[in-house]
Amino acid sequence: MLAAIALALTGMMSLASAQDATSDYPNRPIKIVVCVPAGGGVDTVARVVAKELQEKLGQPVVVENRAGAAGNIGADFVFHAKPDGYTLLAAQPAPLTVNSLLYKDIAFDPSKFVPVGIMTSAPNVLMVRADFPAKTAQEFLAYVKANPGKINFGSQGIGTTSHLTTMLFQKMTGTSMVHVPFKGTAPALNALIGGYIDMIFMELASANKLAQGGQARILAVATDKRIPNLPGVPTFDELGVKGFASATWNAIAAPPGTPPEIIEKLNDALNDALNSPGAVGLFHKLNLQPEPGSPSQAASFIHAESALWGDVIAKAHIQPH
Repeated sequence: MLAAIALALTGMMSLASAQDATSDYPNRPIKIVVCVPAGGGVDTVARVVAKELQEKLGQPVVVENRAGAAGNIGADFVFHAKPDGYTLLAAQPAPLTVNSLLYKDIAFDPSKFVPVGIMTSAPNVLMVRADFPAKTAQEFLAYVKANPGKINFGSQGIGTTSHLTTMLFQKMTGTSMVHVPFKGTAPALNALIGGYIDMIFMELASANKLAQGGQARILAVATDKRIPNLPGVPTFDELGVKGFASATWNAIAAPPGTPPEIIEKLNDALNDALNSPGAVGLFHKLNLQPEPGSPSQAASFIHAESALWGDVIAKAHIQPH
């Protein structure tokens, strides 16, 4: 009897302790682990958000880069961190969606992360080297169909959005190109500028800088309607490739088992951060779209993206390595 009472009291104390830890969250610094090198798209967005979160939550929010293995190193670190809301992941799509299909030795399950919210998104565009023979999107489609296996396309690496978007494009257009993977955005774009690759699907924020400088040309946008900043650039729907769409996005997620109460607090602060004038103004300059929403909306979106690109991986017979 006494043992049972002691056990019950211990359980009540543990519950009370857990509730206290949740109710006064956060009471110390929060770390956001970015799984790409400093200066990349996710890193830039995470630092803007971290600054705003610090003001909203009243605690320091520190950004730490743990890059490598297509985001797996940083994702693995956060996945196995204590689920107390003090270690979070800022990631591009792959670590949260398809990396478990692309890598044999992976020690985390992307589907088990707890999404806090989507930070920003950016449409992907078809970009070619400045001296590519085709001058319009229609000419490009004709050229690539007439030259199977002769055009090189770049990507930020196997399984990245740029890679899978091109695989989807090939499937929907019946074309065939040669994949040249790089380790990140910068080397891939440098290769395009240098003429070592012919084309790439790239998010607008990075592509527009090169296009404005005359270092590359944007031929089409992978959106359902034209982009206001690029009124003269057609969509793939207009070109006859119906339903072809692709966007790059980034999200904040927490380790498996993080309490819902903490996720809600973080989500509220994240939405406030994304709607703040400072963040909105900066994202607009970078051609990024803030994506405030609920944790459940983020989870549904990530699930849908996992299904879409998982299907592309399967049908393209991309093997894990």
